[in-house]
Amino acid sequence: MAHALWNYEGKCKNIHGHSYVLYVTLSGTPVNEKGHPEDGMLMDFGKLKKLIQKQVVDEFDHTFVINENSPQADNLINSNLPFENIKKLPFQPTSENLIMHFAEKIKSTLPENLNLHSLKLSETDTSYVEWFGD
Repeated sequence: MAHALWNYEGKCKNIHGHSYVLYVTLSGTPVNEKGHPEDGMLMDFGKLKKLIQKQVVDEFDHTFVINENSPQADNLINSNLPFENIKKLPFQPTSENLIMHFAEKIKSTLPENLNLHSLKLSETDTSYVEWFGD
């Protein structure tokens, strides 16, 4: 995903990209039912991966995100540049704001018996933010 930080005074005011990595931790009570396909699991990792794919990856992978208040947002979308995946967000697309946005999207789709315990969003090998649930 690429982004630019509107009104920022450093290099990140320019379009640049990251290979973000999102770590998801759930909490709850594992299934305790002999013979159940998910016995001993909170949630099958395959199901969790599909949920994250739909809620986060499909929407943000290979996308340029920009604050909708940026004067450049509409110019980029309405330009003849060969960009298809430009997404305006109602907030500054910092890692801190993105992780809170991802948390809300994920929490709203989890089964009732599960809680989103934490998220970790790595922007680089040495820079990351963490979010912890209630």
